[in-house]
Amino acid sequence: MSDGTANGTDSSRGTGPSGGMDRTFDVIVIGLGPGGEHVAGSLAERGLRVLALDDRLVGGECPYWGCIPSKMMIRAADALAEARRVDGLAGTVGEVTPDWSVVARRIRDEATDDWDDQVAVDRLVGKGATFVRGRGVIEGSGRVAVDGTTYTATTGIVVNTGTTAAVPPIEGLADTPYWTNHEIIEATELPASIIVLGGGAIGCELSQVMARFGVDVTVVEAADRLLALEEPEASTVLASTFESEGITVRQGVGAEKVVHDGHTFTVTLADGSVISAERLLVATGRRADLRAVGLHRVGVAEDARTVPVDDRCRVTGGVWAVGDITGKGAFTHVSMYQAGIVIRDVLGDDGPPASYAALPRVTFTDPEVGSVGLTEKQAREQLANVQVGVTPIGETTRGWIAKADGLIKLVADADRGVLVGATTMGPAGGEVLGALAVAVHAEVPLERLRSMIYAYPTLHRGIEDALGRLA
Repeated sequence: MSDGTANGTDSSRGTGPSGGMDRTFDVIVIGLGPGGEHVAGSLAERGLRVLALDDRLVGGECPYWGCIPSKMMIRAADALAEARRVDGLAGTVGEVTPDWSVVARRIRDEATDDWDDQVAVDRLVGKGATFVRGRGVIEGSGRVAVDGTTYTATTGIVVNTGTTAAVPPIEGLADTPYWTNHEIIEATELPASIIVLGGGAIGCELSQVMARFGVDVTVVEAADRLLALEEPEASTVLASTFESEGITVRQGVGAEKVVHDGHTFTVTLADGSVISAERLLVATGRRADLRAVGLHRVGVAEDARTVPVDDRCRVTGGVWAVGDITGKGAFTHVSMYQAGIVIRDVLGDDGPPASYAALPRVTFTDPEVGSVGLTEKQAREQLANVQVGVTPIGETTRGWIAKADGLIKLVADADRGVLVGATTMGPAGGEVLGALAVAVHAEVPLERLRSMIYAYPTLHRGIEDALGRLA
C-alpha cells in the first residue's frame, strides 16, 4: 500500500523541527491539501508568520492520486471510446489498441513528478511560509506538537488533514493486497480482471477507465443503484451504459468475505454468489481521523466523523477547519472555497459567509454527471411544493446528432419560483451544469430563466425544454 511520503524530499531544508528555528508563529496550518496550502501561502504572502505542516505530499490527494491523474486516465479512456464510435458516424477505423504505458508515463512525469512534491514545497516556502514535514497534533489552545517539538500559534490553527480511503470491515479483506485509488493511479500495468467494491463517483470513474483499456470489470455496490447520492435517473442511465460497455454491475448486494490465494481474489457476496478477479479495488468512500490531529482537545467530540464548523469555517475560537474533514463535500473546489473564507477571517477582511446551497459536483464518467443543490428526494423532504422537469439529452437536437445518452433534470421550489437543484448528464455534463449552478446560487426567478434565449443547437438548450416540463 502507498504511504503518501515523498521521494527524496528533505523534510527540513532549513525548516526542520530541530535546530534554531523560532517556535512561535502567527498561524499554524496542519495539513497541506489544496485548501491548506492556499491558506498557508496566502497568509504568508500577506506578511503573517506561518508554519505549514504535513507528513505527506504538499498538495494533498488531488494532484497526486485524485483529480488530476484520474482525469488524465479518463481523458485517455474517452479517446479510445471516441475512436470506437467512428463506425456509424464517420466511416471505419482499424483495430483500436490501448496502451496503458502511455497513460502511466504521463501520470508519473507530467502530473506527479514521480510522486515528489519538491516543486510544491519550494513554491510554499517561496511565499514566505516555514515548512516542516511531520504530523501536527493539537496539544491545546494555540499549541501544536510535531515529533516531540511544540510550536505556538498566536493567532490560530487551521486544520486541513483530509481523508484516507475507507476500508470496510469485510471478513478477510485486511489480509489481502487490495488496491485503493493510490495503487491504481500508480499502476504501470493494468490487470486482466478486477472487482471494484463501491459504485460511487470514484468507483464508477475508475471502472469505466479500466474497462475501456480492456480490463474485465465487475462493480459491486451494496446500495440499490450506482451513484446513490445522485438522481435515480442518472443511476439508471449509467448502469445501462456500463452494461453496454461490458462492465458487470452488481447492485443491491454487498461483499461478505474476501480471499486471496496469492494470484486471485475471490469475493463472496451477501446473496451467496462468488466472483473472482486478478485484482480488487476498494472504492467504498473516505474517512477522516479527527482524533489523530488532536481536535478533541479543542472541543470536537472524540467520536465525530466530521468537524462542525460555522459559516466562517471556525471550529472554535482560534481554530479553523477546511476541506473534507468539515463534511461539506469532499471536493477540491469546496476546500479552496473554504480556504478563501478562512484567509479573510484571519485577516479581518470583509466577505460573504459560507453557503453550500449551490454546491456543484461532477462525476467524470461518460456520460458525465453534473449536479448542484438538492436532489428531488431532498427537496421533497425539505419543501412543501416541489416541481420537477426532466428532458432526455437524446431529445435535444445536439444530443440526437451526437447519439448521446443522458438527461437534464430541474428541481424547483414552486412557492418561491426558483430552482433549488439540477442534474445535467451527457457530453460535457459538468460544463452544462455551470448555467444551472448560477441559477441556483443567484436564485434566478423561473420566469427569468424561461425568458432567456438559449443557443441552438446546443446541449444546454435542453434547460429550456426542462423548464417547460416543470410540473
